Amino acid sequence: MITSINKRSYPKTLIVILGQDHGKSEYNEKGDVTQIIDEQGNVIGYNFFNVDQLIDYNSLSDGQVKLSETDLVALNQKLAEVGFTDQLAYGKPTLVYGYVKTCEKHPDSDHLHVTTVDVGDNEEYQIVCGAPNIAQGQKVVVALPGTLMPNGQQIWPGALRHVDSYGMICSARELGLAHAPQKRGILVVPDDFPVGAAFDSAECDELLASGKIGL
Repeated sequence: MITSINKRSYPKTLIVILGQDHGKSEYNEKGDVTQIIDEQGNVIGYNFFNVDQLIDYNSLSDGQVKLSETDLVALNQKLAEVGFTDQLAYGKPTLVYGYVKTCEKHPDSDHLHVTTVDVGDNEEYQIVCGAPNIAQGQKVVVALPGTLMPNGQQIWPGALRHVDSYGMICSARELGLAHAPQKRGILVVPDDFPVGAAFDSAECDELLASGKIGL
């Protein structure tokens, strides 16, 4: 689940993304809540209007926001009040540290690689990566499907040159780190970073600034 706000474009509105938008959608409006449904009938999101009446909206910054349990209770009560049966809850973190178990050349590209990345809890994802410094045995930062990146990009399953890819191995610039190098390449983190742990932007930027990690 992705929760975000944009105070200039959509004032007093909370955007909740539950799934990938594949094209034409339908909308079900009840009170101050709009439900978004895809062509297959799956609920892929909600828009909460006048959300400042439910949560401490003014304290939140633009972009992706992490709501408190109290906030989620208030939103779920609002859903029930207007007649929706869904209940919102955060799952596991989607921006995590991973271990590159395999890295092979893409069969239809001279610069892409097909990797297998361990993201913890016995989960592995196939991710196509175009970074020049990607290699087997690295610890990296992985944006799994359902991640909202700092630039607003949403990460969902896709394919690159006809090879399925289930996420993105991230560069420091894609992660929005202040001390990101200007040359191309994914961020390689220390070997002692635990696989599956949530990405810590402050820790990684501090290590970049000190020269302890890089490309």
